[in-house]
This record gives sequence, structure tokens and C-alpha cells, in this order.
Amino acid sequence: MPNKRSKPINFIAEPVEVHFLSPPAQIKTPHCPDRFFWRDEEWSIIACISEWKDFSRRGRMAKNMQLQHAQVASERGSWGVGRFYFDVNTKNGRCFRLYYDRAPLNATDRKGHWVLLAELEQVEDNYAK
Repeated sequence: MPNKRSKPINFIAEPVEVHFLSPPAQIKTPHCPDRFFWRDEEWSIIACISEWKDFSRRGRMAKNMQLQHAQVASERGSWGVGRFYFDVNTKNGRCFRLYYDRAPLNATDRKGHWVLLAELEQVEDNYAK
């Protein structure tokens, strides 16, 4: 689930290229990347604040499965369905929310894609002190 101590301050929703020092064992189930490229600039990730998965079926995919199978798929995911979210701190002190969307863009690009969803503001946690 999203980190309750961060809130979006700038909606971006732009594709990004990510890089891993150690690539994920399976491309469709990635861990947090080590850096990303956005608007011709490299952003080094120094910490993953929060991460979660969402295997909700959207659009036409929400109606193409029997109810009992949809229940299992919502917990484990299914081919081309699901998003992996990461709230990250970058080296220059800014925070962002990225996600990997498992849905293929088209028949020739079946790997899925990364999106920079928003810039985040860290909210002070008064109970952590």
C-alpha cells in the first residue's frame, strides 16, 4: 500500500526508462530500480520508501474472466495484468512514485512499461518521534 507519510504534489504520468544494478529474476515481477531516466536526466534512487502490487483488472480485462478465476488472479496476478508501485527517494532529495505496468503496449512490445506517476512530498510523521 502507498506510504501514508507521502502525498502526490505533482502529477506526471510519463514513460521512463529504468535501470537495475541487479536485474530482476523475472521481467514481469520487478523489484525497485536503481535509477531512471526522465526528460533526458538521470535520477539515482537512494531508497525505496514503499512498494506494493495491484493486480486489479482494468477496462476490457475486467470482464474477460470467470468470477472464481478473477478472485485468484486479483491476489496473484495474471499475464499482462498488474502494476508494481514504488515510492522512492532520489539522490538530489526529491521523491517520486514509479510503477511498472505488466500490460503489453502492443503485439510487438509484450514486456510492459515503466511510468513516472508523480512527484511526492514527504509528510512529517508526528508519531515516529
